[in-house]
Amino acid sequence: MCAVDRDRIAATEPVIRRHIRRTPVVEVDGRDFGLGDVALWFKLELTQKAGSFKARGAFANLLLRKVPPAGVVAASGGNHGAAVALAARELGIPARIYVPTISNPAKVERIRASGAELVLTGERYDDALAASAAWAETSGALPIHAYDQDETMMGAGTLGLELEDQIGVPDAVLAAVGGGGLIGGIAAWFGGRTRVIGVEPELAPTLARALAAGEPVDAPAGGIAADSLAPRQIGARVFPIAQRFVESVLVPDEAIAQAQRALWATLRIVAEPGGAAALAAVLSGRFAAPARSRIAIVVSGANTSAVQFP
Repeated sequence: MCAVDRDRIAATEPVIRRHIRRTPVVEVDGRDFGLGDVALWFKLELTQKAGSFKARGAFANLLLRKVPPAGVVAASGGNHGAAVALAARELGIPARIYVPTISNPAKVERIRASGAELVLTGERYDDALAASAAWAETSGALPIHAYDQDETMMGAGTLGLELEDQIGVPDAVLAAVGGGGLIGGIAAWFGGRTRVIGVEPELAPTLARALAAGEPVDAPAGGIAADSLAPRQIGARVFPIAQRFVESVLVPDEAIAQAQRALWATLRIVAEPGGAAALAAVLSGRFAAPARSRIAIVVSGANTSAVQFP
């Protein structure tokens, strides 16, 4: 059983507080998105440092664990790497980040700009993870896992703490699922006090496959959000929390793209595919929001080149 719980998340929050942003929440009438009488509360975690919730887990790891002189190493589809690179720069820690070639150029550039040593390797996240593990073994650097680490989930769980402080306990919280660090942290914070919905692309159903099998198992890793939501398996530390507290919803790529367009058209928010996946579940009807309910939707991930400026 994973040791991440409400008490550990609450203890983590003051440790990382001065290093992260308290991100805003925007209330929107569901009718603005063509829905019924539903209140949508968007937790705009894409305004977080490094562009995603990953900064919370990155700082939690670097501040709560003993970092050796060799520094830290991480594998990432992009967002986790950007967060670790930023946290390492702020704390004066050497960092090496392994990133697969599938990563969005905007994410790769953000890592480079943070001053970390960047290594592009392999086609998928798991290739980068294997390379980072080999480097940790030979160099003595501390590995910072993108999702399957207690401190990573504890940091992510502070998003749930912050959300509850801002709007109370909603009727449901929806968040995208890749390896599960975010949904695991949120679920650990709320502990069954509300519905927690994990949203995945149909082409990368890591959580859905694990829940069906009763354990983490290999799943396909494709789709338009593959650079952020397509590890081979759900995290082993995440799974017990997800099995107890999380409902799984799958959405097609077309719904994710539609949600991206809707966020821009309605709120002028630019989200990468992974950042729009949770809204896709609502707009597509894969998650049916009850009438007059209060639904919190985490929008996390703005590292995209989808919008160009002259």
